[in-house]
Amino acid sequence: MSEPLLYEVEEGIARLTLNRPEKRNALNTELIRRLREGLLAAEGDPSVRVVTIRGAGKDFCAGGDLAELAGLAGSGIRENLADVEELAALFLAIRRLSRPVVALVRGRALAGGAGLATACDLVLAGEEALFGYPEVHIGFVPAMVASLLRRNVSEKRAFELITLGESFGAVEAERWGVVNRVFPESIFDEQSANVVRSLAERSASAVTLAKRLLYQQDSLDFEGAIGVGVSINALARTTEDTRKGVRDFLETRGAGGRG
Repeated sequence: MSEPLLYEVEEGIARLTLNRPEKRNALNTELIRRLREGLLAAEGDPSVRVVTIRGAGKDFCAGGDLAELAGLAGSGIRENLADVEELAALFLAIRRLSRPVVALVRGRALAGGAGLATACDLVLAGEEALFGYPEVHIGFVPAMVASLLRRNVSEKRAFELITLGESFGAVEAERWGVVNRVFPESIFDEQSANVVRSLAERSASAVTLAKRLLYQQDSLDFEGAIGVGVSINALARTTEDTRKGVRDFLETRGAGGRG
């Protein structure tokens, strides 16, 4: 049996590949667990600056494994809570990871697969990629995914997407805020690699602090968000990357230069 998740590190980039192409990379308990383990491995590797998640084969991820879900249908609330909490822990792990996580989406990203992409910090998609939150069609609710989606699109758009459950293309996804950038399929690998490489070349401490700042401010009022900004600003000033950046700037532009 093949490994459900492939993991490799190259040039500061940890590449996680969902490896169930025969199931369109559907998320089952083992794959979710292995994804979390991959994220922990990346967090513990000082050489890693960026994490990417992609799917093997034609699709990113077609959602949760419905055969596994059907097997839990007769179980009690405790068993179902334990199963759901595994996926919740994955979404939280992505949010808490100090490194940026980039979803590389080609083909279908549906239901939990769309949720997995939405949970990432950046989403890069091929122009033929297809997104959707179709759980309503089986009487289900994308409850955890809704909390992610609501932070990316307007309230009315989120309501439309989770109650109508219609699929939508990459261009629409970019326009609505679900996707950051869309590339033609013929150059997707090249262009997405350029974005990931550029991110890996940025100051690691600055990117980590920026991610922490953005998500800490998410649940705060304006005054609280400014307060977090004060703390992150002061912390950033103490990093070697900032000290070196200021020194290099002053040496290049002169001590009085500010333009």
